[in-house]
Amino acid sequence: MNIQIDNSSNDPLYLQIKNQIKAQIISGDLNVGEQLPSIRYMAKELRISMITAKRAFDELELEGFIDSVQGKGNFVAPQNKELIKEEYLKKIEENLQEAIKLAKFVNIGNDELLEMLNNYLEEIYD
Repeated sequence: MNIQIDNSSNDPLYLQIKNQIKAQIISGDLNVGEQLPSIRYMAKELRISMITAKRAFDELELEGFIDSVQGKGNFVAPQNKELIKEEYLKKIEENLQEAIKLAKFVNIGNDELLEMLNNYLEEIYD
């Protein structure tokens, strides 16, 4: 598992850790049943407090991405495909909203924006 902390980010450390682990689970880099590093080990490696690492793991467990087994550790939970799809849809919507804001800022109309999107889609799927 590879976690990078960005001290210049506006996101709190626990959120950076949570989002990176979640992304690795969704992408398949971390497999169902795979054991995650201990909270203590992660805190030591990332040079953060154990409270910060624990908060990231607690939130991942609440969201159903990991299972915590008392005395054994944290493991990647079986994933609900609909939950993963919903996560991606949320990110797509956020990115589309940002693209629309940028287009509006530089006076790009709907037709031109749709043409840009269609051109990009053709590049990807052809």
